[in-house]
Amino acid sequence: MIGERVVQRVSSTRGFAKVAPHVIPALDRAVHRLTRGKVLLSAQMLPGVILTSTGARSGQPRRTPLACMPQEAGRSWLLVGSNFGRTDHPAWTHNLLAHPDAEVSWKGADIPVRARLLQGEERTAAWKELLAFWPPYATYQARVEREIRIFRITRRDQ
Repeated sequence: MIGERVVQRVSSTRGFAKVAPHVIPALDRAVHRLTRGKVLLSAQMLPGVILTSTGARSGQPRRTPLACMPQEAGRSWLLVGSNFGRTDHPAWTHNLLAHPDAEVSWKGADIPVRARLLQGEERTAAWKELLAFWPPYATYQARVEREIRIFRITRRDQ
């Protein structure tokens, strides 16, 4: 699809990395709220969730719209801490490391989840799947010295 390739190219640029973290989450939160959890604008290109985690330092709930890679028919998801290829890990990854129990809004349903940071061979395998799913992740990783964090979130009701 030509449209998908254009979006992938644009999302790999440094300009996008500077602007997108300020614009896309705010738009996603607003549309999600207005549609009562049924629509995420960014999910028109990539599947997405709204992650509600507990702040690592504040202890307060933090809502973050995130692209995700659904697995196991919506029973688990991969979340990528790419931060659009910026130098620091995104705040939500610190929150999940400190408080792995969280909630996601997925297709209008609020689902309690538990997060686990992937490491070693499991991370390597997930990274390969993610690059096939969304190739710009490779550009994000090449731009930073840190290893991009990957979390598997799984329903807690299982």
